[in-house]
Amino acid sequence: MTDLRTQLENKEVFATELTDIWKSFDGGNSFVIKGLDLKIPKGSLTAIIGFSGTGKSVILKHILGLHRPTKGSIKVLDHELGKMTDQELVVFRRKFGVLFQSAALFDDMTVLENVCFPLIEHTPLKQEKIIEVAQEKLMQVGLAAAHFNKLPSEISGGMQKRTGLARALALDPEIIFYDEPTTGLDPILTEMVDDLIVETHKSRPGTTSIMISHDLAAAFKIADFVAMLDAGQVLLSGPPEVFFNTDIDLVKRFVNKGMKLQ
Repeated sequence: MTDLRTQLENKEVFATELTDIWKSFDGGNSFVIKGLDLKIPKGSLTAIIGFSGTGKSVILKHILGLHRPTKGSIKVLDHELGKMTDQELVVFRRKFGVLFQSAALFDDMTVLENVCFPLIEHTPLKQEKIIEVAQEKLMQVGLAAAHFNKLPSEISGGMQKRTGLARALALDPEIIFYDEPTTGLDPILTEMVDDLIVETHKSRPGTTSIMISHDLAAAFKIADFVAMLDAGQVLLSGPPEVFFNTDIDLVKRFVNKGMKLQ
């Protein structure tokens, strides 16, 4: 935590910098994001929290370059996304890894083939090397070789999450995104996924992890930087202790709810 605080105070490199972001989908004055400012420290495990409809997923899509803001500036890894063409964005996204809410595996591909897919699409590696890298990523996330040739329907939900994470790690991304990774999971599986996120983050020094989460208890437990959105703006951001010491009533209620779930 001390290193993160020092980084924030010294204004060192940020993984993402969103400045005065406004977003309207109808071209009018109905904005879902309203002048949002957010800087996410490089190397942090950041949780973005907030009520449903506050803009969490919209912000994630902006950082990924899937949405372009109506107004404002987005810098990711010191690159201004607004200056990139669509093709340049496609190439730039190779720096990202995404673990989707449902793992989003290809049903007709084996576990190993799912992890090989981004390597086939985005690297010049030969087949033997692709398989080697994919196997390595699967072992890194704790999946036994006995499951490599199984289809997603033949493995458990936890194994599907591990496979999805291995695929997200395939290109050695600089930023890993977790989109509501524990939604709909039972408490045991939720704890497993939370532990997997922490273990993955700690094993990759310098990598930034950004998690969109409804699970407040997990957010305050595993993240070292938290940003809370409300009505399309950042209500509060900083290390978890900032949330425990705030005078903002809405944040207090959020924190109290999160702590009751532990």
